[in-house]
Amino acid sequence: MTIAELEEYFKNAPKLEEPLFLNPATKINNIDHFLESHFAPLRINPDSRVNQSLLFRLKALKLLIESN
Repeated sequence: MTIAELEEYFKNAPKLEEPLFLNPATKINNIDHFLESHFAPLRINPDSRVNQSLLFRLKALKLLIESN
């Protein structure tokens, strides 16, 4: 799934109740801020190895939304 496809998915995705836990160590208090802080660096340099963890967390959030 491309970054553009993920952005489109989150624009139309149902909003979950905040705060939510992506995993035991990652608490999301503001989903909109989480999304913007993850997409901004990916838009600038999507192939950077440093940004791969951001992409992983976005995909994990997508799976969490789909499972609810």
